[in-house]
Amino acid sequence: MLDAFFKLRQHGTDARTEVLAGLTTFLTMSYIVFVNPDILATTGMDAGAVFVATCLAAAFGSLIMALLANFPIGMAPGMGLNAFFAFTVVGAAGLSWQQALAAVFISGIVFLVLSLTGVRAWLVAGIPPSLRAAIVAGIGLFLAIIALQKSQVIVGDPDTLVTLGSLHAWEPLMALGGFLLIAVLEARRVRGAILIGILAVTAASVFAGHVQFHGIVSTPPSLAPTLLQLDLPGLLHRDGGAPIAILLQVVLVFVLVEVFDATGTLYGVMGRARLLELPDGQKRFGRALLADSSAIVAGSLLGTSSTTAYAESASGVQVGGRTGLTALVVALLFLVALFFSPLAAMVPGYATAPALLFVAGLMLRELVDVEWSDLTEAVPAALCALAMPFTYSIANGLAFGVIAYAALKLGTGRWREVHPAVWLVSALFVLRYALS
Repeated sequence: MLDAFFKLRQHGTDARTEVLAGLTTFLTMSYIVFVNPDILATTGMDAGAVFVATCLAAAFGSLIMALLANFPIGMAPGMGLNAFFAFTVVGAAGLSWQQALAAVFISGIVFLVLSLTGVRAWLVAGIPPSLRAAIVAGIGLFLAIIALQKSQVIVGDPDTLVTLGSLHAWEPLMALGGFLLIAVLEARRVRGAILIGILAVTAASVFAGHVQFHGIVSTPPSLAPTLLQLDLPGLLHRDGGAPIAILLQVVLVFVLVEVFDATGTLYGVMGRARLLELPDGQKRFGRALLADSSAIVAGSLLGTSSTTAYAESASGVQVGGRTGLTALVVALLFLVALFFSPLAAMVPGYATAPALLFVAGLMLRELVDVEWSDLTEAVPAALCALAMPFTYSIANGLAFGVIAYAALKLGTGRWREVHPAVWLVSALFVLRYALS
């Protein structure tokens, strides 16, 4: 039955290999069940409900990817997108988390329409490779500063804005130790290195008395505090909700980051698996885009930030995963993870900080794709990446990069090199700042 549905033999694989690939992918991305509740709880959301929403959104997204596209791609709430949700949309822009969920819902609907109409491909083709690389690297830098703050490795300073925290305190020592452990394990190609690092820091904190042990397994917490709590009327109503400029900015950035993050991940992982070269590869890729956007809408209804395809799926592909059976195993394992909520509740912020910092480091590798020899490419890319952590906003970094790119190309007489998508996006960002 499995062979007939997922076409295992046609893809040169078998059930055992696919199950192993699914387990491998799950282990490399399961850190999100600890990190996502920790980040979103800063907005006032119930951490237990977010934990359940994270597991369900990941299971739903991976299941749709398995059944609709037959691709070995695991899905879950995305890193970077959750930080934008918590620290920019709610923290800086001042929206409630209910309104932020509504913005995710709207972006998911827009994303779905863009995928169905082909506009998504037009947008992706329009943003230059240097800016795409800078967006990923900038999000990495943003995650890094969040991680260093959460672990108190860096602290506020009235003269220099930030400075080194006390390295005699438990939190920064554990965070730095956890980061080194993850890096060593990853270098030695140990599966689930990020998860091991999080659990090791948590276990050390329990034994040292810094964290109370509350068990490992129990029935899942209630989803009620976040289920269907999105506030569309509050978001759209000008008087009681978000100003139109903020709404435009939030939805625009959600859509753009979702588009580039998910599309880039799908192209990269599927290219490694050589699945796009198959006769039905492009057709299935289109279905994968639909699965991706559908998962965003479902996640917003459950109560979590944008769900996306995970680059960690490449680990499953590396051990032989070639079909949706890999993604189906990932979905089932996220459902099993629902029963480990006491463990998730025990994980302190400084235990998830090493995971954030390590992922940030990996994202900085994208900077090699910036065309540094061309100033009209390099300067906007650098501005984009640097503005994200230093303005504490992914949106500002994206806006500065796109506007600078269009301005430099125009100022050097190379405006014909600018894709219409860049002119459109830069105009929208200029409008946003003019209205704010």
